[in-house]
Amino acid sequence: MKISALLFGLLACAVTATASAQQAIVIKFSHVVAQDTPKGKAAGFFAKRAGELTKGRVKVEVYANSTLYKDKEEMEALQLGAVQMLAPSLAKFGPLGVREFEVFDLPYIFDGYADLHKVTQGPVGKQLLAKLEPKGVMGLAFWDNGFKSFSANTPIRTPADLKGKKMRIQSSKVLEEEMRTLGAIPQVMAFSEVYQALQTGVVDGTENPISNLYTQKMHEVQKYLTLTEHGYLGYAVITNKKFWDGLPGDVRSELEQALKEATDYANKIAKDENDAALEAVKKAGKTIVYVPTPEERLAFKRALVPVHKKMESRIGAALIQSIYKETGFDPNKL
Repeated sequence: MKISALLFGLLACAVTATASAQQAIVIKFSHVVAQDTPKGKAAGFFAKRAGELTKGRVKVEVYANSTLYKDKEEMEALQLGAVQMLAPSLAKFGPLGVREFEVFDLPYIFDGYADLHKVTQGPVGKQLLAKLEPKGVMGLAFWDNGFKSFSANTPIRTPADLKGKKMRIQSSKVLEEEMRTLGAIPQVMAFSEVYQALQTGVVDGTENPISNLYTQKMHEVQKYLTLTEHGYLGYAVITNKKFWDGLPGDVRSELEQALKEATDYANKIAKDENDAALEAVKKAGKTIVYVPTPEERLAFKRALVPVHKKMESRIGAALIQSIYKETGFDPNKL
């Protein structure tokens, strides 16, 4: 009887040990946009591939639409280890003390995805991600969203049309300067609060890639959208450095592969999603969509490119010049 009890006890311990060994590593991945945006879909793709490649050893839980943390809370939560992965917009790193990322906020510094990828997928991008490590943050990849356009409740044909308008921006000294250069009044606001602010007139307009405008239903409370495509909105996929370094080597390699595939997927769908969202905005019929003429676009460019020079002392003149070198942009030729 005693032998049977002992064998049963040993068997129970073995089962418990096996269950413990097989317990999945949980990664909480928090973000502030809807699931059907480029970032939302890429996060879901990463979660699926992480589970497949690690054969269930890792479970990625995605919390979309600010359900876990809002804009201002998520970075601190990551540093404290309350969440393991984020994909914040690149403007979020200024408050963290890494101002160089604000170079991505400079208006018209990228003239399309080809120029952009020379930076995000090249040596400049790698150097920027490495700057996060002293903050306890590991930069893993850049994900595209798209190029931002201005919306408001009055027509926008020239830079002067935004003068005096209260325009929502995310927290960024570069974006503040961008709006002031146009004579607009910058209003820093969490992404989750923008729809109501537009609906109630707390702000007059905003700037967004079209997928964000559409999925957050901002087009329902904005009468005019002008496709200025003046600025880039992208994300850095980041993790808590201590957590990442503590993963078993084989698991980390599998997650890196999942992330590479998710990055390719994110960047592939970004343009398609924004194009589809633009068609959906047009079809909804609540917003007049205006495409600037080449002359009108040049007027916006001439009005906004001086922001580059104004921000040199904050971002670093050498960094700005290194991007000009990668893309071939010459502000003196405007």
